[in-house]
Amino acid sequence: MNAKHHMPKRGVKLQPLDEIDGFKVRPGFYSRNGATATSNGVSFTIHSVGATSCTLLLFHPRETEPYARLKFPESYHIGNNYSMLVFGLNIEEFEYAFQIEGPYDEEKGLLFDKNNVLLDPYARAVTGQREWGERPEGGNDFVYHARVVENNFDWGKLKQIERPLEDMIIYEMHVRGFTKDSSSGVSAKGTYEGLRQKIPYLKDLGINTVELMPIFEFDEMESARIVDGVQLYNYWGYNTVCFFAPNTGYSSVVEHNHEGDELKELIYELKENGIEVILDVVFNHTAEGNENGPCFSFKGIDNNVYYILTPDGKYYNFSGCGNVMNCNHPMTRRFIIECLQFWVTEYRVDGFRFDLASILTRDQKGAPMAEPPIIEIIARDSILGKTKLIAEAWDAGGLYQVGNFPTFGRWSEWNGRYRDDLRRFLKGDSGMAGTAIARITGSRDMYSQLDPGHCASVNFLTCHDGFTLYDLYSYNVKHNEKNGWGNTDGDNNGHSWNCGVEGETDDPAIESLRRRMVKNAFATLMCSRGPAMFFAGDEFCNTQFGNNNAYCQDNITSWLDWNRLDEYREIHDFFRYMIAFRKKHPVLRKSTAQSAASFPEISIHNGYPWNNGTDHNSRLIGIMYAGRNEEDTEDDIVFYAMNAYWEVLHMQLPELPNGLRWKVCVNTFMDYEDGKNVEEHTEFSNNHLVIPPRTAVIFVAEEMSKTF
Repeated sequence: MNAKHHMPKRGVKLQPLDEIDGFKVRPGFYSRNGATATSNGVSFTIHSVGATSCTLLLFHPRETEPYARLKFPESYHIGNNYSMLVFGLNIEEFEYAFQIEGPYDEEKGLLFDKNNVLLDPYARAVTGQREWGERPEGGNDFVYHARVVENNFDWGKLKQIERPLEDMIIYEMHVRGFTKDSSSGVSAKGTYEGLRQKIPYLKDLGINTVELMPIFEFDEMESARIVDGVQLYNYWGYNTVCFFAPNTGYSSVVEHNHEGDELKELIYELKENGIEVILDVVFNHTAEGNENGPCFSFKGIDNNVYYILTPDGKYYNFSGCGNVMNCNHPMTRRFIIECLQFWVTEYRVDGFRFDLASILTRDQKGAPMAEPPIIEIIARDSILGKTKLIAEAWDAGGLYQVGNFPTFGRWSEWNGRYRDDLRRFLKGDSGMAGTAIARITGSRDMYSQLDPGHCASVNFLTCHDGFTLYDLYSYNVKHNEKNGWGNTDGDNNGHSWNCGVEGETDDPAIESLRRRMVKNAFATLMCSRGPAMFFAGDEFCNTQFGNNNAYCQDNITSWLDWNRLDEYREIHDFFRYMIAFRKKHPVLRKSTAQSAASFPEISIHNGYPWNNGTDHNSRLIGIMYAGRNEEDTEDDIVFYAMNAYWEVLHMQLPELPNGLRWKVCVNTFMDYEDGKNVEEHTEFSNNHLVIPPRTAVIFVAEEMSKTF
């Protein structure tokens, strides 16, 4: 009879069942993690395997002491979930956190402490870090609270673009650094809005995908310090505080209870302009660090569930950042999946690049797995079914899986071997010609034909981690002194070359060579099979002054200097041309439906036709792509020639069928100008090409009566 007495009538709103410290409550929505606003209250749900009790803390905005402590009744605890609907709460008038009780035993990895104020891992917004670079009063560490977010952004009829992987031209960028410098010319510098104002520039450049470095809420004040009078931060953001909340420090306006709207507006306009959005996500570790780090979320909720621990309760450090997430524990797996689904459905992102993704292949003791459950679950998930999945296929624990990352037919990789091998070949190292050909033509020696093949390899020569493209040809060694570690940090094997002088120079010959090397590199990238990626600012020779690990530099070292766009307009225009050229010729990106002129799809012509041999001294390569798509009426034949030697070399191109001729489209030895007649400046007759030192030349086959 009592059960019937409490059964609500159909169509009647949920009614309170209990009262705690003056608040009317009832059990909440157990299957909805985090805080969920309803018409008459807010449901709070959190789960913990080891907890013995849980208390909800309510704070007035910006207050440090809670005005209410609501302990979850034991009857509100089902399985490992605590859930409570609190009636009468106005989401604009409070912040919240949790306190969790349970056993404390460091050797067993149990860190429950009823005094710790814990951030909801599913929080949609985190308070306390609105202003970039500011600590709480007194310089203390942050005590994080969460805020309930009203999700009413109208996406209208916006459709996902779902661009094929091989067609992607990815532009990696840091949201703050992209427009923070005054030279950017935007009104909201260093913000999502500032980036939105640059969309016309991105569209004109021709890229079709942006990859945003971490935009989840992070603590830029972690390890903040002053070196030689300069304030340094954890600027890159690879230290996640909360995985469901956007970084409010990147918003140009205060968005209380509407956090994320400015980011959504940015994503909406990018997609309206045909540009997809990939997020760089960091599921390998968190900002809680090791045993000396703070306890503000996962540690106090279920430390031995969310982190991989040593037998004595310490933290494995395969991330190099203090801790490692236990990605293949069922609870952590569920958390990661729900997070990815959230960003795809609520923010409409198109893909993810997984930082140090090899950690996701480790089991609960840290050993590598052949078929990691989390990798397969992500690959098979229905909501993520059209989402791009890109792995950084290594970690800081020595696990290097480039070419061997478990793909399940869905995952792609940052091809670190493409970067290293092409850098070596392009600067003239011996013994690299054959390997360079393999990388340019899709790294088919690395990727099984059972997998996506050319789509498995995301090709790049530069990214946030390492030299910019300009610095790659301006410095022989790294110059990270300003980071404060005695130049011991950063990669020592950048395969760079300063072209004769270390750093800046007024020598016009060296400056001309550097520009040519930059053009050679980008022309090669645009003529390589597979998705292509480059780092923001490379298109106008942005420099980090030789710093190849600028993770802490929130200044002109990492910010884009847009003044260089005028100084290096030729390079920008060349990038723009090569992007358009790649789009015009599908055969550069992917296999085609039909053959062209009876030519193989890919053929090698090193010095003379059909010579696919190389030796230790080979520095001249020729690659011909040939094909035709079903919708095309003309053959698509492109010839890429590269002389990486320091002297003139000669190339004989293959004969074309009657009615076709070779048309010179690119010659990096000459200055690039729109509309300039390249043929007049290229020694080419009777299929015989004279290639100047360190120069790339690109041809297309065209009908005799046409011009390119």
